[in-house]
Amino acid sequence: MPLRFRRKRIFFVFFLFLSIIYLINQQIEYSVDTNEVIHREEKHVSSSTPRIHGKLVDILGRKVQKIDWHDYAAIARDTARTGLGEGGAGVEPSTQERNSAVFQQLYRENGFNAFISENIFVHRSIKDIRHPDCKKKLYLAELPSVSIIIPVRNEHLTTLLRSIYSILNRTPPKLLTEIILVDDASVKANLKSPLDNHIANLTKVRIIRLQNREGLIRTRLAGARETKGDVLIFFDSHIEVNINWLPPLIEPIAMDYKTSVCPLIDVIKWETFAYVAQDEGARGAFDWQMYYKRLPLLPGTVEKPTEPFDDPVMAGGLFAISKIWFWELGGYDEGLDVWGGEQYEMSFKIWQCGGRLVDAPCSRVGHIYRQFNPHGGFDFGDYLSRNHKRVAVVWMDEYAEYIYKRNSRIRHVDAGNIKKQVALREKLRCKSFKWFMENVAFDLPQYYPPVPLPAYAEGEIRSTAADLCIDTKHAGERGTFGLDDCVKDQQGRSGEQNFELSWRQDIRPKSREICFDVPSRGKRTPVVLFNCHGMRGNQHFVYNPNNFHILHVATNFCLDCDVDSKMIFMDECEVEKKTQQWKFSSYNDTLILKDLQKFF
Repeated sequence: MPLRFRRKRIFFVFFLFLSIIYLINQQIEYSVDTNEVIHREEKHVSSSTPRIHGKLVDILGRKVQKIDWHDYAAIARDTARTGLGEGGAGVEPSTQERNSAVFQQLYRENGFNAFISENIFVHRSIKDIRHPDCKKKLYLAELPSVSIIIPVRNEHLTTLLRSIYSILNRTPPKLLTEIILVDDASVKANLKSPLDNHIANLTKVRIIRLQNREGLIRTRLAGARETKGDVLIFFDSHIEVNINWLPPLIEPIAMDYKTSVCPLIDVIKWETFAYVAQDEGARGAFDWQMYYKRLPLLPGTVEKPTEPFDDPVMAGGLFAISKIWFWELGGYDEGLDVWGGEQYEMSFKIWQCGGRLVDAPCSRVGHIYRQFNPHGGFDFGDYLSRNHKRVAVVWMDEYAEYIYKRNSRIRHVDAGNIKKQVALREKLRCKSFKWFMENVAFDLPQYYPPVPLPAYAEGEIRSTAADLCIDTKHAGERGTFGLDDCVKDQQGRSGEQNFELSWRQDIRPKSREICFDVPSRGKRTPVVLFNCHGMRGNQHFVYNPNNFHILHVATNFCLDCDVDSKMIFMDECEVEKKTQQWKFSSYNDTLILKDLQKFF
């Protein structure tokens, strides 16, 4: 054989040998055990791109790859950070700071402690508070691109920037098409040129400015019309996303474009900016006054803490939806003004028109709940009643009557032109609201019955230690309250002294959805007002007319008072202690008797 042919053959064999070695090495690399990936995560191995390690899974007869999307380099950088607010820690203002004019002005302008926001880095790290099993989860390697829409109305600049940077720093770049800020005619100067200059270098962030104030709903629609991504994600302007938040949020949409997904919403405390868990999830609902409520998780959901679960009604502020499905559903009803009711409209038509709404517990996003709305009112009249009327007429069928019976204003308000919405429902052949109540929100009547059930007790709550009554004085959420002169004893005196120990065994001012709440256990623990959640716990009270005690079940403490300071609080029960003896105007003997046998 000529020498040149032997050389070619030797070269070919050598090349083939190298190729085989390479392929074997790749197979070994691909087959790394998942436990090794988790172990690496715990050690914060740096990687700026998603791990290729994963596995093939069968979905509807098709083999697809799932991978680890964690960005370990970012996790390592966050873990190494030190400073105010890092790790999602809260920052307590000093007494001097709290009393300063700047502090007070920033609070009035924002409804939260913007002074602290000014002192926390806009790139701050937050603690990973996901369920531990979320760290082991793999998600589809091929996921849709997203456009994030953030309405902005006079938001505090550093709070808005922290929202933006939390997204940019914790989102896989290949999945993020854009962040669209939609400015709803803000008047704050630092949301003009200073904001423009800041985002000029952020290639994936752009701003749309509305000339006239439109309100949340139409502002979101304006942003949605400008998007380029496959999935729309609606966020508020005062949020922080947690670690690996996006893949679990959009994987259900990749599996079925008619599935819409909400993250678990954590709390960024308004006073300290501490990032804390709200809970480990609940199912959204409503009562028949159209207040947003929550239902407990079903047993099967509790056993699978990382799996998406059905959610009857979204909270509304934070959710993801396929752009195609969003527009098939007609987007938001443009006849809804400002805000309020849009979460019901979107939730009902998702379910009734052939879709599904789920919460993804491994996707967590922190949210600041303002103490009050600092942005002023709208010249739209009673837009909230009008919005609820539109939703009730179009989507709730005969169940709308229960809404009207609880709130006569909704019955009589003009809903405006709803022909387009009615035609959409007919076109999509959407199911009845009865179907929704029987198949999706099947246990809602158990917690929020359409027809009110009788109360355990009602009327004034009078102390036997002195002729004084509990008076909440129309205080808002987290407000404290105490004793005052009884309204019945003094003509022309006003107050809020008409209460009920409701069938849910919570105490509330009549006609208001705000309840007595005991947030902690201990001697002389204060009682505050908090939105009624109907799930007992820290709002669970029972009454004993034999010794006149009002018992808080979770702590086994009794309602007590200090007559001189007129403060009320919880303390250890003492049968003969007069300051723990209270009289309701009336009580239901039959219901109370059941409680006496159970709790006393």
